[in-house]
Amino acid sequence: MMPASVAARIVAASASAAEPLSYLRAYGPRADRTLPLTWALLVVSIAVVVTICVLVVVALVRSRANVQSATGDGRAVAWVYVGVAASSFLLAGTLVWTVRVLATVNAPSQPVGLTIEVTGEQWWWKVRYLDADPSRTVTTANEIHITTGTPVRVQLVGADVIHSFWVPALAGKTDTVPGQVNTTWIEASQPGRYRGQCTEYCGVQHAHMGFEVVAETPDAFARWLDAQIAPAAAAATPDAQRGEQAFEFRCGACHTVRGTAAGGSTAPDLTHLMSRQTIAAAAAPNEPAMLAAWMANPQAIKPGNHMPTLQLSGAELGEIEAYLLTLH
Repeated sequence: MMPASVAARIVAASASAAEPLSYLRAYGPRADRTLPLTWALLVVSIAVVVTICVLVVVALVRSRANVQSATGDGRAVAWVYVGVAASSFLLAGTLVWTVRVLATVNAPSQPVGLTIEVTGEQWWWKVRYLDADPSRTVTTANEIHITTGTPVRVQLVGADVIHSFWVPALAGKTDTVPGQVNTTWIEASQPGRYRGQCTEYCGVQHAHMGFEVVAETPDAFARWLDAQIAPAAAAATPDAQRGEQAFEFRCGACHTVRGTAAGGSTAPDLTHLMSRQTIAAAAAPNEPAMLAAWMANPQAIKPGNHMPTLQLSGAELGEIEAYLLTLH
């Protein structure tokens, strides 16, 4: 059973992360070009629904005799012609506008400054920063750092089923499909944290397959990347040292911590776990109590996820937590 305080923090984190997922505000050039079309389609859709509702209400309140009379003199048929003509005009206009917008956002207007490979897994995101120098290729999870004012190429891969990569404040949706690489691009105009989400149903925890894009100034991003390239710092305290050994034995077959014997590849890389603000693909905040609850019973927080319940003893749980808290 999940403690009430832990459940409350999950709900609070989800609520605070919901607003940035809105598609009605834009924070990058690609979203800027799409936003007017989005608003136009929203307004047209509302107008159509309101018009239909008004006509239905008018038809209901009119007497049967008046309806029959209108049908007899052809006025009802004329309404059909007017409706078809107006609908056709609006659909043709929005089609042309949509095609033009798609053409303008297909590629960035300036050279790409960074290439990232994002793999959709059930139910988390593997993120690799690609570099011609293999020693500077970095793997992380669920949190994508980019520089402001520079387009970023995102190569999307599906590891198991089809997922969909969507950061509404920055760009539209692109699927990750097993067996092929789909390419998109994102760019942020200002620093901030922008919530992303899988939008293709992919299994029981589809709704909790989120991520964050963290846009930073070039200097801040360079410092972050250099820190990510470095291996994990050596455990300094006895508890952390015992925790490192327990982690390698109990968790190292699935997780990687660079600089240790833990080298698994089926679960998120945890080398710099504590530099992230969330765990479990943005399903919960990354804080000590939540981290301990996740390790003790991951199914209570995210039912159906692929992390097993390891039946850790109290001592093992405390030692592994002490070690993970050192992974900045």
